[in-house]
Amino acid sequence: MRKIVRRHLGKVVAGAGVAATATAVLVGVNLPGSEAGESGDRRANAAAAKQDAVAKDGVIEAAPEEGAKGIGSDPLTDEEIERAEKASVSGQLRASARDVEGDRGPQLLSTNLSEPDPNDTGAAPRRAEVVYYDYKKDAVVTKTVNLETGKVDDTTTAQNVQPPPSQDELVEGARLLIADPLGKGLKQDFKHATGKKLTGPDQLQLSGMVFRKETVERVPSGLTECGKHRCLQVVTKVKNGPWIDTRSLVVDLSTRKVGRLG
Repeated sequence: MRKIVRRHLGKVVAGAGVAATATAVLVGVNLPGSEAGESGDRRANAAAAKQDAVAKDGVIEAAPEEGAKGIGSDPLTDEEIERAEKASVSGQLRASARDVEGDRGPQLLSTNLSEPDPNDTGAAPRRAEVVYYDYKKDAVVTKTVNLETGKVDDTTTAQNVQPPPSQDELVEGARLLIADPLGKGLKQDFKHATGKKLTGPDQLQLSGMVFRKETVERVPSGLTECGKHRCLQVVTKVKNGPWIDTRSLVVDLSTRKVGRLG
């Protein structure tokens, strides 16, 4: 009898060791059933079966079709954005302004829903605020378009104001970096990371920011007009690869020149 008891206890101890090992791996699964024994296993199995049933029965529905017009403070629809941008570029602005590449027309920066006008009475019409940069005059041009009438309600022009850059500006900034002698290190780092030659911005993942000369102690002579000019720090990354530090380089998009900080 003693041998039988010892043998049984040995099985229990061995089983407890296995259970302890399994618990270390499956702790996230077995937490709902805190008691040991068959009832805990039954609860865990039932919970797993319930989760499987939910997963199998779940249905992914397509996003509802976007309407032509939004309501109230809804984000602008694609159609509203297209209408606002088309209405905001008048013949005079299109003819006189220049974009980041020097082509005719202003550089589009952003299109967003305008804040309601506090002077409006009753139901305020939806308006879009379309922001451009005119590289010919180094000025920010903001057009407020009434989405009900399709007409421009207000136009403001400001200098020495620098909104965040658009993706087109970052691409042009990277193109100037690659072509400039100061971009030699960028091309070397790209070659080291990929084994390939860097020939254009399409090989990079780009982000960046407006350069504000007030943030540095010494501004190189070629960058003293930044703030009045459109100057960017372009942040570069190899697609599916490492970052390449180009923060010390500043691109003056107004003069199409590159400067180095420090």
